[in-house]
Amino acid sequence: MPPRTRGGYTSGAPRRRPTGSERRRRVQLREVDPAADPDSVEHPQHDRDETEEVFVGAPRGPIDRCILRSFDKHIAAKIWLGEDRAPLKLVNHGAKLQLWELDMERSCIYETVHRSGLASLTSCSHRVVSKPMFSAFCERWQPETTTFHMLFGEMTITLDDIASILHIPVIGSMISFSQPLHVDDVNALLVELLGTTDVEASRETEQCRSPLVRLLWLRDHFSTITDASSDDDIVFATRAFLLHLVGCTLFADKSATSVAVVYLELFRDLSMVGSYAWGAACLAYLYRQLTTATRFEVRQLGGYLTLLQAWIYEHFPEMFSSPDILQSVRERLDRLQISEVCWEPYVDHRAEHPLPDIAWYSRCIKCRQVVEPYHPERVLRQFGYIQTIPPRPFTPPRPDRTILLEQYWERWTDHVLTDQSRGRRCQYSGSGESVPEYMAWYDRISHRIVQPPQLRSGFMTDARSSLPSHAASTSDTRAARALTLLRHVISGGREQSVDVFWGALNEAHGILVGSDETSASHSTPSPAPASHSTPSPRPFFSPPTFVYPPPASDDPPPLIVPPPPAAVAPPAPTADPSAPAPDCTASTTVYVRSKRKKKT
Repeated sequence: MPPRTRGGYTSGAPRRRPTGSERRRRVQLREVDPAADPDSVEHPQHDRDETEEVFVGAPRGPIDRCILRSFDKHIAAKIWLGEDRAPLKLVNHGAKLQLWELDMERSCIYETVHRSGLASLTSCSHRVVSKPMFSAFCERWQPETTTFHMLFGEMTITLDDIASILHIPVIGSMISFSQPLHVDDVNALLVELLGTTDVEASRETEQCRSPLVRLLWLRDHFSTITDASSDDDIVFATRAFLLHLVGCTLFADKSATSVAVVYLELFRDLSMVGSYAWGAACLAYLYRQLTTATRFEVRQLGGYLTLLQAWIYEHFPEMFSSPDILQSVRERLDRLQISEVCWEPYVDHRAEHPLPDIAWYSRCIKCRQVVEPYHPERVLRQFGYIQTIPPRPFTPPRPDRTILLEQYWERWTDHVLTDQSRGRRCQYSGSGESVPEYMAWYDRISHRIVQPPQLRSGFMTDARSSLPSHAASTSDTRAARALTLLRHVISGGREQSVDVFWGALNEAHGILVGSDETSASHSTPSPAPASHSTPSPRPFFSPPTFVYPPPASDDPPPLIVPPPPAAVAPPAPTADPSAPAPDCTASTTVYVRSKRKKKT
């Protein structure tokens, strides 16, 4: 018998690399003799094999892993396997910006901020952001392509979106630092550029335990500076305000209370602040935050969330009419169609906000040590062009290769998409066209549906109709009926009386607890005819308004009950002149309230 080596292989026999399915099932390799049995050698399979696919029985999934190589660690993979996580905790500093506003007493600071190109950030931050909405979009973000993988193709936040929404510079010097700051360097920087004492700087860095300063500390020390202060104090306060501004907006980190002191180096020369590509740095930082949030164990999302919410509002205006519940938003995205997407939301405003040429730049963008690829060729429909099959994603170099990265960015005109790469424009503006072979390719390399069919909750009407038989249990049916009833009542708006809402809540409670089991079917009272007006056009770059539009045409009309007619008092009887006068001395009891004494 031939000797065996460590691991079970026969000495002299050819070794065969284990397949992916064998590694997952931890199946012991068998000995293969190609000369004796040529058919026994396994060849790579390019077609779907349900035994090898990690998502058994999935109607959608990355069949070809040549692009989404790390998908097994993605949150969407966990959701498909039955695991889930709560909505992400968001870091939003919209309210903190209002704690340090510039008025006429601080006109010198405002003039410097206005020349820097960052003045628009002081007034375009949302105080309230949607956790379920951001969590659902993070589930569709793919780090390899830096795009959202929707049902119909890829979409992403581009440099055109940055310039049109935030109005900050997207062309300029790359925000890059040679090496991270040491604690001693942080203290020296605070003393030199903010005018603090060494004791104050040391106390602040010791409290943060990192090269950070608290946003509250910046406000307490510099928000009281006015135009009547000395020139040095005004310069120090201007740098502190700019550091506070970018810490609350462009580079909001997960500490939720602090900002990195390293950005203070960018404000050393206040006349050069406007020469940096703030928009590209903000986009790279947001890309990295979205990439981190795709991991199942991550529970928090940083970055400039106002930018993400405004982008969703501009491209998916119908999404904000859905209930603010993660399950509902997830299922809504699973059924989002091309016709529901606003592909070119800025086309009517190109005179004020022209498309920047750098939006066609196809390489990588950087912010400090964060380097992310930027792929406009994967989202041609957002520029009004017909989407073609894009090339493989660009693999960015290591962050320490600063010279190469700076060459890419400084010579960005050499790396823009040519007219041949862009292809043909869409026949109709905003049609979202693609070549015929695009969807077949996209279906193989992407994971288009996030929510498994057997786990759909029934928040959407079409989701309830497509529930499989094994998932349509009694509790699911009750929940669907109760949600349908409440959805119709809420869609009716404020014209309905309180009794209608109260009755609907009681009826929904009865459905959920099962008190209507004796009734064979649930009938909705016939509503009175009501007219629904079409919502007015969305204002350009305005914050989203959470409204409930009229239901779809295939849904029953909302339950609107007209108020009861006003009671008409009976006519007062005419006095009979021949009748005797009433006796005023008789005792007459009038009960005004139960706690009050009777009056005689």
